[in-house]
Amino acid sequence: MKKIRVLIVDDSLMFREFLKRAISSDENLEVVAVASDPYEARDKIIEFEPDVMTLDIELPRMDGIQFLKKLIPQYPIPVIVISAVNKSVFEVLNAGAVDFIPKPSGNLSVESFAKELVTKVKIASIAKINKFRVRPAAPENTENIENKNRFIFIGASTGGTEAIFDIIKKFPKDMPPTLIVQHMPAVFTRMYAERLNDNCQVEVMEAKDGDLVLPGRVLIAAGEYHMKLVKEAGTYKVRCFRGEKVNGHCPSIDVLFNSAAEIIKDKAIGIILTGMGYDGAKGLLNMRKLGARTIGQDEKSSIVYGMPKVAYEIGAVEFQRDLNLIHQIIFSILNERH
Repeated sequence: MKKIRVLIVDDSLMFREFLKRAISSDENLEVVAVASDPYEARDKIIEFEPDVMTLDIELPRMDGIQFLKKLIPQYPIPVIVISAVNKSVFEVLNAGAVDFIPKPSGNLSVESFAKELVTKVKIASIAKINKFRVRPAAPENTENIENKNRFIFIGASTGGTEAIFDIIKKFPKDMPPTLIVQHMPAVFTRMYAERLNDNCQVEVMEAKDGDLVLPGRVLIAAGEYHMKLVKEAGTYKVRCFRGEKVNGHCPSIDVLFNSAAEIIKDKAIGIILTGMGYDGAKGLLNMRKLGARTIGQDEKSSIVYGMPKVAYEIGAVEFQRDLNLIHQIIFSILNERH
């Protein structure tokens, strides 16, 4: 089996060596070069033609965001951002990075970091970064939502932060309640929710246990907490709780989707977006069996066509569409007359 060739870009010699050891610990990965700044990295890309690049945001001579904006159009290489907790991570994802991982801290052991890094490098190596595109400005939404007696559930992983943004940005402020699981580390989910809230018409929040599920509100599961829908005394709320990983993830999409199948049944709309693995596929199937309408992102527009593929193959997906068309299917379902 051909090894995945990795270029490490970081201005710290000590951290470059740490990353090199972590990546090289897997027999299927090989560090072919390291660089301390974007100009050196550009030369190493040309010389070594790596399959994946790891990139810090804070770099000398040019920051990681500007580097990516210049790099991706010329050299479409999968990039994993490795950085301290910072809102600029989302700017880098928007600029074309496939995924990110926070640098080791007191909350993340070196062993856990190394394991996660290896996994993300492998996923990035199959990502279709040539599918990144400039996001068109969202039009002023003039959709009239006729049927507001529905609930929307969205699950995503690798590539999902931008995919979710593409959809939610098109929602008018009177959209039905929306619950989202995006595989993402703790702390980043709060920053991601704030980013969406600042750029969307709907209210977007990182979910807390007991939050009410209301029209015009989007709740995003917090990192390291499962989220499910519950109904108490006629009121819909979310339960957020720590627990064992499900399908390798906490939060898990299946936990949310299965609660939708149980509580909402045919009033639910389930959407599964880009990501590696199979989390959410069985939950989406359960939703569809109980009358929910279901949508899956297609292969062409997915950064990683893993979760949507599994969901489609087991019969969980009613509509399979390009990312740019998914909001239209949602509005169409909401405006169906019964």
